[in-house]
Amino acid sequence: MTSITEIAPVIPVVTIDDPDSAVPIARALLDGGVGIIELTLRTPSALDSLARIARQVPEIALGAGTVLDAPTVERAVAAGAQFLVSPGTTPTLLAAMERCGLPFLPGAATVSEAMVLLERGHETLKFFPAVAAGGTAMLAAIAAPLPQLRFCPTGGITPQTAGDFLALSNVDCVGGSWFTPADAVATGDFARVSELAAQSLALRP
Repeated sequence: MTSITEIAPVIPVVTIDDPDSAVPIARALLDGGVGIIELTLRTPSALDSLARIARQVPEIALGAGTVLDAPTVERAVAAGAQFLVSPGTTPTLLAAMERCGLPFLPGAATVSEAMVLLERGHETLKFFPAVAAGGTAMLAAIAAPLPQLRFCPTGGITPQTAGDFLALSNVDCVGGSWFTPADAVATGDFARVSELAAQSLALRP
């Protein structure tokens, strides 16, 4: 599998309430040229959605997001996740992600948290919540003392601001939650999802 952060400039961060929309969303992203999805585990049916995509759309790089603890790591792996994303990192969660054998983006919001992960050998991190934690100014400042770190900032980023993050030397990609507007999903307008996916490919400066 290509490195998670190299597949697309923007990783779609998607929350799905109705599992019946999971496969159409994944296919719509692929139709728009985006071969990756981070499905957040924030709804009761999220693992069902994850499993459906894993079975029916195997060509998309399928991530489980909002991974908070070791049991969730196990459930996500069993459902077919190909990579994991956590908003933050605790010692037990980090150990579970390291054991699972999948690529993962551990979350960090401070220099100290990033240094702890670097000390454990992890150089590619999720920066969350990106805008609230200092945005581009924070990431630019981190690049000076810790140039070896690479980031996927997520949280509060829009199509209008994504390019500012992607222009930074230490940002490989960003996470974006604008790919699946509620009205488009509710009406089955998956062509709109494909259109937003296609537009995101031009966001890298």
